[in-house]
Amino acid sequence: MKFWEALLLLFFLSEVLSQNKRNPKPNVRTPAQNRKGASSSGEAGRSLSAEEVPPVALPPVENVLVSQLRSPSQAPHPVLKSVDDMKLCFLRNTSVTCNDGTTAGYYLREAKGNKFWIIFLEGGWCCYNRETCDARYKNIRRLMSSSEWPQTKRGTGILSAHLDENPHWWNANTVFVPYCSSDVWSGTQPKGRHEYAFMGSLIIREVIKDLVPKGIKQAKVVMLAGTSAGGTGVLLNIDRVAALLEELEAEAVQVRGLVDSGWFLDVKPSRQADCVDATSCTPTDAIKKGLRLWNAILPEKCKQQFKKGDEWHCFFGHKLYSSLRSPLFVVQWLFDEEQLRIENIQLGIQTLMENQWNHIRNLGREMKNSLRDVAAVFAPACLSHTLITKSNWMDFQVKSVSLPRALHCWERRFQESAKTLKTPLRSCPFHLIDSCQWPHCNPTCPAVHDHTTGQEVNVKQTLLRMGLDLQKKAQELKVDPGNPMGMFRNGG
Repeated sequence: MKFWEALLLLFFLSEVLSQNKRNPKPNVRTPAQNRKGASSSGEAGRSLSAEEVPPVALPPVENVLVSQLRSPSQAPHPVLKSVDDMKLCFLRNTSVTCNDGTTAGYYLREAKGNKFWIIFLEGGWCCYNRETCDARYKNIRRLMSSSEWPQTKRGTGILSAHLDENPHWWNANTVFVPYCSSDVWSGTQPKGRHEYAFMGSLIIREVIKDLVPKGIKQAKVVMLAGTSAGGTGVLLNIDRVAALLEELEAEAVQVRGLVDSGWFLDVKPSRQADCVDATSCTPTDAIKKGLRLWNAILPEKCKQQFKKGDEWHCFFGHKLYSSLRSPLFVVQWLFDEEQLRIENIQLGIQTLMENQWNHIRNLGREMKNSLRDVAAVFAPACLSHTLITKSNWMDFQVKSVSLPRALHCWERRFQESAKTLKTPLRSCPFHLIDSCQWPHCNPTCPAVHDHTTGQEVNVKQTLLRMGLDLQKKAQELKVDPGNPMGMFRNGG
C-alpha cells in the first residue's frame, strides 16, 4: 500500500512541475512601469485599469508543495514584499554621521522613468547643550543614532505610494531622510573631541550625491520637503541643494521647497536668565545656544542682513524667505501646537488664563501677517502640528480647497508658463490663508486630544476650555446667537 501511495505522490509532483513549465510566469510590473505615458513631473492622477493592476508575485508552486510534503507543520507562509516600502540605504561617505557617530542614511523608493523626486527631511526639534543632548539620547535615541533603524519604511500622505491617498505624487521617486543630527539640519560639526556630532547640512549634501547613480541628475523636478524641524531644514538648505545640483551638471533640474510646520515665530525671550532644559527654552533661546555647538551653516544672503551674533534670525522663515531664490510652498497651521507647547501652553490639560488666551489669538494674527507675502501658502486656522505626511491630509481645506489640490495648482504654474506668475491660475488657487480669527474656526480641522488622557475633545469643548464666550462672539459676528456654532465656516 505504501508503494502505491509513493508512486501516486511522485506522479502528482511531476504533473505540477510540467504544468508550471508550460505556463510562463506572469510579467510582473510596477505601477510606474505600466504607466509609460505618465507625466515626467509625476502628476498623473488617473486610476489604473484592470489590465494595468500589477499581479501579486507568489513563490513558485513547486517550492511550496515540496516544503509542505517535507514537513507540513513547518511550511513557510508566502512572504509578499510590498513595492510600497522605502528601503534603507546608508551613506557611502561613512564620515558623515548621526549624533553618536553611526553612519547616517536615507530610505528610497525608486520609480524608474519618473522624473519627479521628493526628498523629505524628518522633524524632531533639536538639542543645544550637553544636558539636553544626553536626555534626548536616553529618551529618543532613533533621533540621534542609526543603530536601530528598520530596513524598510512605509510612506504616508505625500510620501504614500497609494493613488487614493496621494493622487498626484504616488509614483514619484521618494526619499525619506531620517533626522539624527539634532541641529535643525544646519550643522557641520564632526564628532571629533566633542561628545556628539552635528552634521545635518552635510547629511543632505551626501544624500544628493548618493542619488546621482539613481538618476537624480535626469530629474525634471526635485522637491525638498520637510515637517517641523525638517521644514525649517528646507528653508535653510533649499538654495544649497539647488547649487549642488548645478555643480553636478544637473542644471535642467527645477528645485522647489515644501515647508510644513517649520515656519516658527521668534517669540519674546524667556523670563529666565538662562533656560535650563528643552521645555523652558523658546525657539530663539534654543537656536542661539545651538548655533555655536552645531557649527551651523546658514544661507549667506540672509546672514548678510544681520550683524555678527544675530545670525540666528535666519532660522525663522519670515526673516529668511525674501532672500531665497528657490520657489517655496509653505504649509502652516495658524495655531501651531508645537509653537504653543514650547511657550508652555498645552491645550486640553489646563484652563487658560486670559493672558494665555490672548497670546493664542495674537499668535494666529502674527502668523497670518508673516505669511501675507508668501507666494504659495496653505494655512488653516487650526490647532495642530504637521500635515503633509498625515494619511488623511486630503481632508483639510481652506476656502473649500484641499492641500493636494493647492499643491497641484502650484505645480501647474510651473508647467504651463516659464514666466513667474504673480497671481494664481484661474480656478486654481495656491495662496490660501483662513480669514477667521480664532482656533478651530475651520470645520475641516483635525481633532484635538487631551494630552493627559488621549481622549478627543470636540471643537466647542476646546473653545469653552479656552474661555471663549461663544454667545458673545456670535453676537459680535452677527450670527444667530441661538446657534453660535454657525460661525464656523470654511475659510472664515
